[in-house]
Amino acid sequence: MEQIDRLESTDVDTPWVAIVWNDPVNLMSYVTYVFRSYFGFTAERAEKLMLDVHNNGRTVVASGSREEMERHVEAMHDYGLWATLSKAPQ
Repeated sequence: MEQIDRLESTDVDTPWVAIVWNDPVNLMSYVTYVFRSYFGFTAERAEKLMLDVHNNGRTVVASGSREEMERHVEAMHDYGLWATLSKAPQ
């Protein structure tokens, strides 16, 4: 029983990530704008993340609690970007 409790508490503490995916619709300049305006990233950071999306197909833009990542994903959808959340790799 103690082992199960430990496993459950570890699972709850696992951080989540918000992932933005590449799409054929949005311009790179728009993705950079969204990263700067919503997340408050510097121009350099926003550009790097945008290039990750463009070149690698996706990038992690934030990590934290599931609820926080759900809010970020919803905001990205409101901006017209394709985004999902996932448990952070351990």
